[in-house]
Amino acid sequence: MKRNYSAFVEDIPAYSGSKAAWETYADLKQLSAIPGHIYTRPELQILPGQRWFSKMPWLVPILELLPPTFIGHMKEWGLSTVFVLAKNYNKLVHVWESVTAMAELWHPQTNSFIFPEFEATILLEELEIMLGLPRYQRGEEFTISYTVEQINSWSILAYITTKKNDLYSMTSGMHVHLLPIAQWITSQCKRKTTNYTAIAKAAAICICGVIPFPEADGAISFGNLSIINSISEGMKIGQAVLGFLYAGLTSAAPGGPFYGSVVALELWMGMHIQFRAVEDLTTECKTMLNHPLAYVGGRLHMSTRAWCKMAQVKGIQAWRQYL
Repeated sequence: MKRNYSAFVEDIPAYSGSKAAWETYADLKQLSAIPGHIYTRPELQILPGQRWFSKMPWLVPILELLPPTFIGHMKEWGLSTVFVLAKNYNKLVHVWESVTAMAELWHPQTNSFIFPEFEATILLEELEIMLGLPRYQRGEEFTISYTVEQINSWSILAYITTKKNDLYSMTSGMHVHLLPIAQWITSQCKRKTTNYTAIAKAAAICICGVIPFPEADGAISFGNLSIINSISEGMKIGQAVLGFLYAGLTSAAPGGPFYGSVVALELWMGMHIQFRAVEDLTTECKTMLNHPLAYVGGRLHMSTRAWCKMAQVKGIQAWRQYL
């Protein structure tokens, strides 16, 4: 059924001025008005989905087995920082009380954290710096084109192995399991094969499944597998990583499972909320020793001799009150 323009205009309320617009926006930002939002559940102690972020006992051993050429691939693909974070992943301590308290402030419509006096969000530029990812250049959006086609996970994994038993063990449903890929990497390295690019691609899947795209315990989706595979083709993945984290926070806000790069979220919190660099400190900050900020380089690098503003904030109730 066709509608003329005048009939369409009748459905649009007249603009009533900036004051009314701000009042409407203020109403939108009320987290308590969102049905089922975890902001209204003070009894919540565990963020749904946090049990997926367990330690990976197989991760560090495979990274130590990788040939020297692997480092070259990581630099070429812009994954050097992700590699360092993955290599130290088992040393990191996720402070889930702080992550839960932040998730309680997430607004799924504005994609921002709503604080009493202001709102804030994780920017693409920040995420690219934090994870050391290749950066989008201003104006580049107009030259980028994406082709949407059916994702064939087996064709991606076939670059690694063509053995059907291996492929069956690596996939189930709409997910790819990281442990069988790690086992394949181990076997290739111990046999000292020279298929270096395939090994590097398999290792990239493993480390990206833990740092930028963690979704389920030891598994990633076919969609994220395709994104990770595109890294070796020169694609930039910053937008995908940030969008995935936004989606995970939006899932958690009404009580669903949280997913996405908890490491990136903690890096952002460390920069803006938790730590402040102090040059004349003579002792190391114990909290910093197990924080992702201790393992990133470049402009984001912060010495472990830093002041932790949150040292006395213990437990989820204290984090809620502080934030």
